[in-house]
Amino acid sequence: MAELTFTCVDVAPLRHAAAPTLRFRLRIEEHSGERLHALALRCQIRINPAARRYDDEESRALTGLFGGGPPHPIQFAMVSATVPGFSGETDLDLDVPCTYDLEVAAGNYFSSLRDGVIPLNLLFSGTVFGVGAHGLRVEQVPWHLEATCRLPVACWRDLIDQYFPGTAWLRLDRGTVDALARYRLDHAIPTADAAIVALLAGETRPAEQPPPTGQARPAAQTRLAGQARLAGRPR
Repeated sequence: MAELTFTCVDVAPLRHAAAPTLRFRLRIEEHSGERLHALALRCQIRINPAARRYDDEESRALTGLFGGGPPHPIQFAMVSATVPGFSGETDLDLDVPCTYDLEVAAGNYFSSLRDGVIPLNLLFSGTVFGVGAHGLRVEQVPWHLEATCRLPVACWRDLIDQYFPGTAWLRLDRGTVDALARYRLDHAIPTADAAIVALLAGETRPAEQPPPTGQARPAAQTRLAGQARLAGRPR
C-alpha cells in the first residue's frame, strides 16, 4: 500500500490567466519505496477562519458572514489533477480559479481582511494506480490526508488587482438592474456606479433650469426648440 504525504510549499498568483487564478505548489511524497504509475487526485480547499485573529474593523466587516457567532469553515474550491508516475517524491502545480463575487462566502471573507494570512486546509482524496507483483494495482487515497497553507492577504489582493483594479463585483437582482437603468435615464446619470453613489447620498442630479429672464438661449438650444415646435404643428 502506498504511503503518501502532501505538503503545500508555495502559493502565488498565476500571471496571464484568463481569470483570477492561484497556483498552489504541492509536494507529494511516497514513503514505502513503491513506484506509482499515476495518481488521480482531488483536492478540497477550505478556509479555516478560527485559525487567525481579527482587528475591530475586520470583525465588523465579517459580522454579516458569521452573524456575530464563532467563525466556521468556508468552502473555497474543489479541484482535480492527474499526477504522472513517480517514486520518492514529486511536485505538482495545482491551479485554483478564484471569484471576486462578494455574494460568495469565500470572496466576502477575503475582501474583509486587511493584512495577515488566510489559513487554508487542503483535503485530499482520489485514486492511486500502482504496479504490483501481479500487475496494475488500484487503491484509494486515504481521506485523512491533508495539508495546510497560509495564504498572505497581500497575495490575494495582488491577484485581484491584476484583473479588477480599483473595482469590486456585486450581484443584483434583474429587477434591481432594470430599476437602476431607469433611474440613470431619468436623471441623465452616465454610469451605474455614479447612480448608486447618488442614491447612497440621497441626491439626484438637479433638473436643468431655464435661463434668467432677458438672457438668450444658446444657439443649439434655440434650434432644438424651434424644431420641436415645428414637429408639433398639424400638416
